[in-house]
Amino acid sequence: MGIYNCSLLGYGYYVPETILTNAQLETMMDTSDEWIVSRTGIKERRIAAREQTASDLGALAARKAIAAAGIQAADLDLIITATITGDYIWPATACRIQDKLGLHGIPAFDISAACTGFIYGLNMARGLIASGSYKNILLVCTEKFSAGLNWQDRNVSVLFADGAGAVVLGRSADEGVLASALFADGSKSDLLLQPGGGSCKPISAELVASGQHYLQMNGKEVYMHAVSKMPQALDAVLSQAGLAVEQLDHLVFHQANLRIIQAIVQRYRLPADKVVVNLDRYGNTSAATIPIALAESLESRRIKRGDLVGVAAFGGGFTWGAAIIRI
Repeated sequence: MGIYNCSLLGYGYYVPETILTNAQLETMMDTSDEWIVSRTGIKERRIAAREQTASDLGALAARKAIAAAGIQAADLDLIITATITGDYIWPATACRIQDKLGLHGIPAFDISAACTGFIYGLNMARGLIASGSYKNILLVCTEKFSAGLNWQDRNVSVLFADGAGAVVLGRSADEGVLASALFADGSKSDLLLQPGGGSCKPISAELVASGQHYLQMNGKEVYMHAVSKMPQALDAVLSQAGLAVEQLDHLVFHQANLRIIQAIVQRYRLPADKVVVNLDRYGNTSAATIPIALAESLESRRIKRGDLVGVAAFGGGFTWGAAIIRI
């Protein structure tokens, strides 16, 4: 087998119709629009219907990406799904998406890298295509956080939301992923996690009563690590590609908190019009934030084919990473 170039052939996203505003959250918990906006930059977020699952959201985004790639679903030969709010602990949400796309037989599996899931999946798909093992790979990033949030905890519940983004990666004449870098530090895993539900703390009446089945986060620590680790990853991929940050047409950082993005922008002295921000409308959809932002920006023609885009993310694990993509 030879070494093949890998390009992102198509992008798609889906966000639920229901909008939950900060004003509505004021009626549900002790918070205010001013408190949320000043600390996060988020004004509203999307919430899936009760009957919608993460695989439903992912399948809708996937169909758009497949259509944009100009291929048929039957042309896919692998599905990778990045999620931490999947339909079940197991089986894989990727298998559920496969079924909803009417595909049977091709491999499908999940990866768990929290908010860095898109970049982890991108790196994996790129390697599998480069090796000649697969020709067209569907990468789906989907989250339904609303199903597992403590709506009385304003430090967490105001941040997270539901949505999905997807890309189709395939062999091409030109290289679409110019560089990528992945990192992790498991010693910090207790700072951002859902403690209950796994083999460490199986579900029980006592666990639920203590609220350990809900997402828990040390916001201050996460902020401090995010503002240092995402630039570390971005510097690594810029070095790999032999590029300066000024040569990038756009940058898309994980949409977790506007203050984190602003700190990174200030560090690099980036012009505001180069940095894509949509968290004010969608909140933090974890692995889905970057592919949603990419697909939406392509749809609005803010980002155009041929543009050079840097992406970076940080999430639970801790995991972090970056990539440079020729759109």
